[in-house]
Amino acid sequence: MKSILKTLAIVMTLAFTAVSCSSDNDNKGGNNSRDVKYEITGNFSGQIDAVYMESGNAAQSVDITKLPWTKEFTASANTVGAGVQASGHGGVVDQTLTVKIYVGGKVEQETTAKAKADGTIVAIPGNFIFPQ
Repeated sequence: MKSILKTLAIVMTLAFTAVSCSSDNDNKGGNNSRDVKYEITGNFSGQIDAVYMESGNAAQSVDITKLPWTKEFTASANTVGAGVQASGHGGVVDQTLTVKIYVGGKVEQETTAKAKADGTIVAIPGNFIFPQ
């Protein structure tokens, strides 16, 4: 599972970098705040791991032992955006995880995922890119 998380972290970092290099701004919110909150909620009972971007564009991973889980920070000026994803195994079919990205107190990205028959789950809401 740890090798899967490392692979997911690399993929997320590469995807985040590619999106952040785009010349057009896909954010519809225009939120200029740099206060970020990640939130993971749901009833998934298996092991949950999350990978997220922190201030300064540093990718972090964490084992989540209890829901709900939150992470808050104020992004530095060189941080290009915010992104988080959650994955897990050992759950029960149709259990859920909801992953949200708040910027300036407003939900900017959100997704809810359901566990598959094999008890695995992946929830990736997308990224938020700070306006230039």
